[in-house]
Amino acid sequence: MSSSAACIFCKIIKGDIPSFKLFESDKVFAFLDIQPLSRGHALVIPKFHGEKLTDIPDDHLTEILPVAKKVAQVSGAKDFNLLQNNGSIAHQVVPHVHFHMIPKPNEKEGLGIGWPAQDTDMDKLKALHEELKSKISSIPGLMLQLGAWSGIVCCTP
Repeated sequence: MSSSAACIFCKIIKGDIPSFKLFESDKVFAFLDIQPLSRGHALVIPKFHGEKLTDIPDDHLTEILPVAKKVAQVSGAKDFNLLQNNGSIAHQVVPHVHFHMIPKPNEKEGLGIGWPAQDTDMDKLKALHEELKSKISSIPGLMLQLGAWSGIVCCTP
């Protein structure tokens, strides 16, 4: 398991910094956020240290969403956001992958976001689709993994 001596989340996982732990397994740690946006705001993190989602091995991500789902359920949140940022320009503050489960009890509490949607140029979107489709089909092991999903074929529009 990878960890960083300077990482605040790695220190929390090791118990060097106290936390309000909600769940722990071999791969995942979940705890309440100490600067919550709303009641029940929690973090679900892989124990494997990596700054961005793409730095974490797939087998260390298998429990993340099921744990986030359970945290949302036990929080009693009817509406909530699940947020994961990658890189400082994308608003990541702690350089260790983490997923926020943020209850949204009303318009003022919880996560507030804007969605600056762009106009779509269908020709550019089609070209991007072809580019990404060709790249994703060349990822080693991905087709094998996706093939196990009830015969779903990857990357068809």
